[in-house]
Amino acid sequence: MSKKAKAVTATIKLVINAGQAKPAPPVGPALGQAGLNIMSFCKDFNAKTADIKADAPVPVVITAYSDKTYTYVTKTPPTTYFIKQAAGIDSGSQRPGHQSAATISAKHVYEIAKVKQQDMKDVPLESVCRTIVGTARSMGVKVIGRTEKSL
Repeated sequence: MSKKAKAVTATIKLVINAGQAKPAPPVGPALGQAGLNIMSFCKDFNAKTADIKADAPVPVVITAYSDKTYTYVTKTPPTTYFIKQAAGIDSGSQRPGHQSAATISAKHVYEIAKVKQQDMKDVPLESVCRTIVGTARSMGVKVIGRTEKSL
């Protein structure tokens, strides 16, 4: 006989800075509504993300079950975070396509793609690179050192 599957009561998606989960909003209320142990999650999340840069936003998907247990999966920080870090800027252009906020190199795109590919297991690296170039363009960040044919 197989074990009876636990019923999923909630799926909670949050973005929390690495190593900085606290019982305060948004973490506390989101987990409290699902009846989960907030401090247990905070300690576990902070330990798991301790090796990541402190201000890095980490998306996390928490699955709450009917018996008040939970599982969670952390993902890599958003592409925009990596592009802003590589370009050394705080925000993108106010007028993307008309005004450039900064430039990054094709090497930066490749390095970001290698990290982001962890979240997209079956996607070829070239496709991940194209996505990153598109994100950079929408932020008003130019990618230099590449040809359109190579990406």
